Amino acid sequence: MDTDYQSNIDMIVDLPGRIPDRLDEVGDRFLPEFQWHYFNKGIPEINKTYDGLEGLKTFFADLGRITGGTFSVKAKTAYAIGSELVVVHAIPSMTIDGMKLETDAAVVWRIVDGKIAEAWDIPGLNSAIRPL
Repeated sequence: MDTDYQSNIDMIVDLPGRIPDRLDEVGDRFLPEFQWHYFNKGIPEINKTYDGLEGLKTFFADLGRITGGTFSVKAKTAYAIGSELVVVHAIPSMTIDGMKLETDAAVVWRIVDGKIAEAWDIPGLNSAIRPL
């Protein structure tokens, strides 16, 4: 299969601008069985896998509740690894427990047949956290 790596990157890097309230605009990019895996033991109530686009919207709603609606994210860099994976260095910022911070996160997106099939969100929990 011939894949345009740049189109895979482009499909991913504009997602942060649609988070949290505009994900329906890009719902056609996701497979129905899409899974969002969030790895953050510092926020155990959302440290789990979410199913489908509705699950992704639930994740961001839960995160918005925890952060008092302060969560935002931007993509710093993105690159393709072969024809299936796009790795994004994301910069999330938020207020948690009264502390304003930003951190680094690696988000690995898996793309199958031009659709987003799965993603793993792995935020920096220690050395990457910077108070704002």
